[in-house]
Amino acid sequence: MKAKDIRSLGIHSEAALALAFVHIKAARERGVDLAEIRHTFESLVADPEAYLGDAELGELATAQVEFRDAQNSYVPREEPAPHRQWGDDLEEGAVRQLQNACELPVSVRGALMPDAHIGYGLPIGGVLATRGAVIPYAVGVDIACRMKMTVHDLPASVLDEDPDRLRTAIRKETRFGIGAKFRHRRQHDVLDEDWSFTPLVRELKDKAWAQLGTSGSGNHFVEFGVLTLETDELGLPPGDYLALLSHSGSRGSGAAIAAHYSKLARSRHPELPRELSALSWLDLDSQEGQEYWSSMELMGQYAAANHACIHRHVAEHLGAEVLLDLENHHNFAWKEIHDGEELIVHRKGATPAGEGVLGIIPGSMASSTYIVRGKGNDESLHSASHGAGRVMSRTKAKKELSWNDARKLLTEQGVSLMSAGLDEVPAVYKDIHAVIAAQHDLVEPLATFQPRLVKMAPAGERPED
Repeated sequence: MKAKDIRSLGIHSEAALALAFVHIKAARERGVDLAEIRHTFESLVADPEAYLGDAELGELATAQVEFRDAQNSYVPREEPAPHRQWGDDLEEGAVRQLQNACELPVSVRGALMPDAHIGYGLPIGGVLATRGAVIPYAVGVDIACRMKMTVHDLPASVLDEDPDRLRTAIRKETRFGIGAKFRHRRQHDVLDEDWSFTPLVRELKDKAWAQLGTSGSGNHFVEFGVLTLETDELGLPPGDYLALLSHSGSRGSGAAIAAHYSKLARSRHPELPRELSALSWLDLDSQEGQEYWSSMELMGQYAAANHACIHRHVAEHLGAEVLLDLENHHNFAWKEIHDGEELIVHRKGATPAGEGVLGIIPGSMASSTYIVRGKGNDESLHSASHGAGRVMSRTKAKKELSWNDARKLLTEQGVSLMSAGLDEVPAVYKDIHAVIAAQHDLVEPLATFQPRLVKMAPAGERPED
């Protein structure tokens, strides 16, 4: 029996699950079949008090009673925290996830961006402000995933005249896929930061170093394209420029930190109903909360270092000078002042859009990326979308889409694809132009970038976005 099978019987807490596995192992060693074990668990869940004195099942029954009593003690907000959504026809499940999050007693306000779709705990495109608490799964598994663009002094015409030069630069200067790393490790000042403040962080430093400068899988990419400037608001004269754009986060280290502290947060809040358990929080004034916060901030520095290494090494490979450098986080939490109070603002798949703040909002491998300037809208908690947003699950994409159709569209748009999975082709994403239009009160578009040469993890890689 797997954990999901045990949970389906009504055993949900981590403590009870662990004890259930112990019982299963012992029972199977005595020759008890799974049907009988399942029946025993069903009886225990129905009346745990009847098993409290049982020599074999007493501890499991106690854990079950404690979990039930804790859930019965849960008191949500009297009314959900105020929240607002941008965009029409948003995925019903994503809307419901934000509504659920706004019922948490620590929630203060929420917002849902026009690229929203279902996530784990908080939806992708979800923004949640809390008081004195941080929610690991409202930050996300890929902590500090971010965008970075550098504009080079090479002419944009190199995309047509010598594309192999650019392909080679991407191929040699980053790596894609789960566990991707460099044999000859990259160097960055982030390695001089304190990586010893928790045993977990200390243990992760070597993995982080090995993966420094890599791009991962899922919706992560590195691509060359044309940045079109119609004004000089970004500090460069109007015109077309060769630019490099990347999207990735904190790799395996960030995922390990997210998993550890999300599990810890769940153990601290057994009272939460099942639909809210993934939104378990850590109090910021607790040791665990401070550990997670420090780990998250380190992963922010590490994710930025990943991008810095990619862009530095690509520029050096090409012998190019960088004319402009732009970047921003998503999948992060910030301490911000709203309505005169310091709150923890979680942006899971949402871009900071404070007044005057520059951001990068990508579309798909065949559509525009927008460079935007935030308007500081209070209702959105100074946030905007982080991309176009998916309209199709990965499973559905693999079943219903074809490479023939995808390649035809890419050819029409002048895009050369080095590698990617079918679950990342343009058809799985919303229309980026409509998404930008839906948030006209959140951001002002300043420029567009059109991808021309795109590399993502090859097909078959497990997504880690």
